[in-house]
Amino acid sequence: MALGLDDIQTLFERRGGEQYSGEPVTQLQHALQAALFAEQSGADDALVTASLLHDLGHLLQDLGESPTLRGIDDVHQYAALPFLRSVFPAAVLDPIQHHVDAKRYLCQARPGYQALLSADSQRSLALQGGVFDAAQAAAFIARPGATDAVRLRLWDDCAKQEDLRTPLLAHFLQRAARCTLAG
Repeated sequence: MALGLDDIQTLFERRGGEQYSGEPVTQLQHALQAALFAEQSGADDALVTASLLHDLGHLLQDLGESPTLRGIDDVHQYAALPFLRSVFPAAVLDPIQHHVDAKRYLCQARPGYQALLSADSQRSLALQGGVFDAAQAAAFIARPGATDAVRLRLWDDCAKQEDLRTPLLAHFLQRAARCTLAG
């Protein structure tokens, strides 16, 4: 079953008001902020859409609040892919799939990056396999979509601001419509 844009809107309407684990924002606020940062950075429609949808897997699962506190890696980076694969191209899907590994990469590649992660991101890092070693980091950054996943990850890290004003979901869904496989 594919998730069309109307389904994605409905999912955000139903579950977007839930707290983003351990952060001062909701799931929807986090998604909108990540997309806003992508847009402000001049990203194309596909990367803005990936930024909007990168954590959609959290909304498709019901693992309760802060699964990392219970030692659960929800593998959210993969959960939405089967629902989005027939709707969006690889330029949207690859950064979503690789944004968790981008965190593991950045911890290895950028001194001090790991210390800047929120408490929940620190916990999830350990559950997701920890920091890449140099060989893993080199292999990761060579993958298709890895550079965009790193950009998305950096916007993801910033998208936890309690009072940041963003455009509405409809604005970003219009951008998403321009990069659908049917569009």
